Amino acid sequence: MSDLSLLGISGSLRAASTNRLLIRAAARHFDPASFIEAEIDFPIYNGDLEDKGIPDAVTLLGRQIDEADAVIISTPEYNKGLSGGLKNALDWVSRLEGNPWRDKPVAIMSAASGVAGGARGQSMLRTLLNPFRPHVIPGPEVMVGQTSKQWNEDGTLANEGTHKFLGELMSELRKVAEARSA
Repeated sequence: MSDLSLLGISGSLRAASTNRLLIRAAARHFDPASFIEAEIDFPIYNGDLEDKGIPDAVTLLGRQIDEADAVIISTPEYNKGLSGGLKNALDWVSRLEGNPWRDKPVAIMSAASGVAGGARGQSMLRTLLNPFRPHVIPGPEVMVGQTSKQWNEDGTLANEGTHKFLGELMSELRKVAEARSA
């Protein structure tokens, strides 16, 4: 197995977000790899701001996506959809020259307070990624419901079933990333 580079994007801006914990757990299943956790706390997209120049943080995210061998995105579910912060990041990246998402292996997951674990947020994210044409791994779907109850005190996943599905998803992502980088 080759060392790959993995970019993790949490759709939650909170430092203590369980979506951040989930991408970190996913990165451990993906190892060996270098891992970067992206920051997406950008100003709200506005064409007037874009006219003044795309923020450096957006350009950095575009470069991180482009340079990564694979990307994992974990989204919370806010009001039956994905977070505004994640949607905003997708909107900003769409304004960059070129398309860093094109054919990029991407795994989607979610952690949410509801019992469905963010299923609607994940569905919306898949739809929003379609125009960028990444290679989204179809499954297994990883949805951590009632997320506040699913973590050990050290920040690791408590549920073995979720570990199993997360391991399978990361294995599939690795296969695609290795084939693409070969």
